[in-house]
Amino acid sequence: MRRVVVTGMSQISPLGLNREAAFEKLLSMKNCVRYMPELEVYTRLNTKLAAIVPDFKAPAHFNRKVTRTMGRVGILSVVSAEEALQDAGLMGDSIITDGRTGVSYGSSSGSLESIIDFYSMMVEKEVRTVTSGSYVKMMPQTTAVNISLYFKTTGRLIPSSTACTSGSMGIGYAYEAIKNGYETVMIAGGADELHPTQIAIFDTLYATSQMNDSPELTPKPFDKNRDGLVIGEGAGTMILEEYEHAKKRGAKIYAEVVGFGTSTDGTHITSPNQERMKSALEYALKDAELSPDEIGYVNAHGTATLQGDVAESNATYEVFKRAVPISSIKSYTGHTLGACGAVEAVLSVDMARKKWFCPTVNLETVDDECGKLDYIKGEGREIKTPYIMSNNFAFGGINTSLIFKIPE
Repeated sequence: MRRVVVTGMSQISPLGLNREAAFEKLLSMKNCVRYMPELEVYTRLNTKLAAIVPDFKAPAHFNRKVTRTMGRVGILSVVSAEEALQDAGLMGDSIITDGRTGVSYGSSSGSLESIIDFYSMMVEKEVRTVTSGSYVKMMPQTTAVNISLYFKTTGRLIPSSTACTSGSMGIGYAYEAIKNGYETVMIAGGADELHPTQIAIFDTLYATSQMNDSPELTPKPFDKNRDGLVIGEGAGTMILEEYEHAKKRGAKIYAEVVGFGTSTDGTHITSPNQERMKSALEYALKDAELSPDEIGYVNAHGTATLQGDVAESNATYEVFKRAVPISSIKSYTGHTLGACGAVEAVLSVDMARKKWFCPTVNLETVDDECGKLDYIKGEGREIKTPYIMSNNFAFGGINTSLIFKIPE
């Protein structure tokens, strides 16, 4: 089996348009949630909160011709992928187009704005708004396909559209593709755009925070007074590369992917299954050939939902049997859905490299029902550890766990 390393990273999130800005925002220990007055037009929508990517604008070379098959989620993913390839020093390299590079990327859905084009046709009985690009913008594999088309990759394409594990599954499948010798380089990650309908989905499940008058105080994962999640948006990309190839070309190595585990619940479409969550973590540890004691930090999925926090934290404790340090980046960004697994993996690797881990914002009193873990709160924590774990869980009972090793 071949070793797999991370040689390029990028993130676009409510924390900022690049990794440096995002890390600075983490250091400020303030969230990115805001009251959205434009949501007031929707009757019976309880929450009016969201976390948007601030001042995002595609670079000038993303002209109309380039973006005709891209909705906002497609643009976010391709811009993020471009930045990550530049960071890896692979832009313009023949390996991108000669079949040795693949794409493993996903989102919760395609661009939801494009669905309106088809809806209008059905209501108005007129093919007016549907264009040649409408379907490509809305299809679930739009992020992976647009990345592949833009960079002209000819290797494997793996659409990891698995809701809130899209980003982490994209990284996990990319790792397996390189580890097993199918590709040398993989563009991996996930993205999602903010849309009122996404907010409404969680609102109908009574899973959204309704602290509309105090957005700076929510979400609050693992806190006994949490009242739900906040929806965000963004994109995260990792460039994964076979170790010997990266070493030969003198690439900088941010981390090594040493473990990946995934499982499904097989029980309920939205209700978390603690035992199956636990299995994903165990599979990742087994793949990495590590004991739980060797993991120094866990990035939690940590959505601030009542059932999710309890199930996840207790599953984590059952695996570690100790108070492992843990925090949730979603307390800053909100739940970025298909992007979260990649955005959080990128930020977790950066935190591990800097040996500083963010606290969970707004966590004051840990819910007694949650697992007995070492919840980082109040202030950041300096931790020197070679191994970190990042976990994500999705609708459909889809569970993922990634383990990274940080070079000394």
